[in-house]
Amino acid sequence: MDVKKCETLEELREEIDKVDEKIVELIALRNDYIKQAANFKHTVEEIKADDRIDDVLNHVRHKALTLGVSPNMVADIYKQMIDAMVEIEIAELRNKGSY
Repeated sequence: MDVKKCETLEELREEIDKVDEKIVELIALRNDYIKQAANFKHTVEEIKADDRIDDVLNHVRHKALTLGVSPNMVADIYKQMIDAMVEIEIAELRNKGSY
């Protein structure tokens, strides 16, 4: 990951805004995949797969450590995102009438 050396606070904020846009785009992409996941599941219990959630949290914690980012912060963000996306996936499952 290359970090641009910024010369002004304005330039720095512009770069942060660009990163934020990319983060939101990636969250939207993840959300689209989550909606697809409902096609492969038949119950709410399958969606609320604690083992899978634990695997994801362990994975992102490890990645955060390798990148020098707080693993607790990353895990907290992911917990919140996963909780919201589980609800989205449940809604998708119910919309297809397979619960």
